[in-house]
Amino acid sequence: MRVLVMGTGYVGLSHAAVLAEYGHEVYAYDIDQVRIAAYQSGEAAQIERYVNEPGLSALIRENLERRLFFRTEIGDLANSAEIVFFCINTPSQPDGSTDLSNYLAAAHHLATLLVQREPKNRVLLVTKSTVPIGTARLLQEVMDYHAVENFGVASNPEFLPQGNAVEGSRRPDRVVVGADTAEDFQLLRHLYAQFVNHVRIRYLETTPETAEAIKYVSNAILLTYISFWNGVGARLGERFANIRMEDLRSGVTSDGRISTWGSYVSNGAGGSCLDKDILSLIYQLHQTSTPTDLLRAVYQINGYQKSYLLDRAAQEMQFGFNQKTVALLGLAFKKRTNDMRNSAALKVVESLLARGVKSIRAYDPLANDEAQRTWFNPDKNYLFERIVYCRTPQEALAGSDALFISTDWEEFRGLSTVIQETVQPPYLIMDGRRMISDHDQLVAKGYDYISVGGPAQQSARAEAEMPLRRVQAGRNGVNPYVNHALSR
Repeated sequence: MRVLVMGTGYVGLSHAAVLAEYGHEVYAYDIDQVRIAAYQSGEAAQIERYVNEPGLSALIRENLERRLFFRTEIGDLANSAEIVFFCINTPSQPDGSTDLSNYLAAAHHLATLLVQREPKNRVLLVTKSTVPIGTARLLQEVMDYHAVENFGVASNPEFLPQGNAVEGSRRPDRVVVGADTAEDFQLLRHLYAQFVNHVRIRYLETTPETAEAIKYVSNAILLTYISFWNGVGARLGERFANIRMEDLRSGVTSDGRISTWGSYVSNGAGGSCLDKDILSLIYQLHQTSTPTDLLRAVYQINGYQKSYLLDRAAQEMQFGFNQKTVALLGLAFKKRTNDMRNSAALKVVESLLARGVKSIRAYDPLANDEAQRTWFNPDKNYLFERIVYCRTPQEALAGSDALFISTDWEEFRGLSTVIQETVQPPYLIMDGRRMISDHDQLVAKGYDYISVGGPAQQSARAEAEMPLRRVQAGRNGVNPYVNHALSR
């Protein structure tokens, strides 16, 4: 089939590349000429500057100009495309609603081209972006406004885990398609022929509105589960003596009805979807006068989780951040990606700067360049100039007074030796991902350690100094930057 994919971000690029691999003729369109030029180069370094997914650059290079084509103009495709996918960015607005301005601009642009096509063959317009319930009908209204003929609208939400987008596109756990007519369902069956009647993959046909709702409910459940473990499971391990977090998780998830996914407590979930989607769902339900207390609590727990280890360090260990140097390992919101959208590291950096740190020595295997683009804005906040970007964990640790681990990169699991070789006690380790399994040995050697889901562990030296620290803290007053939600 001849397919047009509008938008070449993380979703659009992955979707286009895998459709081409499966034999379709795919045209990926974007208004960003520099981005399109990078994709057309076929060079991994150029492609991965925009979307860094395992195996994606190789897949693009393999199909480039054979079945996969990149375009900044689509006028010539309006006559021949059988299916058009909308993979347009739909960010949150301050009130939680979804900003559809880019989506609608693309829809109106496409409509002006489709109305001119001859002959007027059937074209199916499919929304793959996460959009509010009812957006398929809005798309239909745009086409009707421009008097487009012989078209259909459908919803086909994506469920791609970042860091595994290629394999997630090749072997999804489900394919959800929402359409109105048998003709449109048949078009999608032809496109996704390898998934229809698959022994493992669930292929579900429903209404466009139901398909749109499935995406929101799925992400809301995922964030609720993560927030439950962080807001309840982790707190038990932190507040009650002799609870082993790993045993707690294993014992609970041994029940076949309870998933292991999301039960690994951490410093919060990030990425482009979960926070944005739950805010949008809250807004949509609020518009219908439906209570959203549960969803609001989930969102608040996840937001607080991202930097609360800093609060614990200040409160439970009396660690003063002012004029200290902190090593920050991990900037992307999860491993195997360079995506920093809603990353916990964003909130950690803001909180550290507010607490008056002298510098932040940051390292991430993939996201350093993205971080520099994110924070390089001296006119906005000169404090970001205090961030030093390092090439290795050792370089980040050198000269630091404390360490914060924010992302679950595998290379951070073996840090004990590196820590001992690079920095000496007194030194504080804040483990937002529970990456250091042999932390007891570090504490025995004089290091202080605090993690999500575990009690503060202080060396014998720190325990001896603690009364003095408490006296000094009382004399100096309460740190104005500390959030005292734990005590409340």
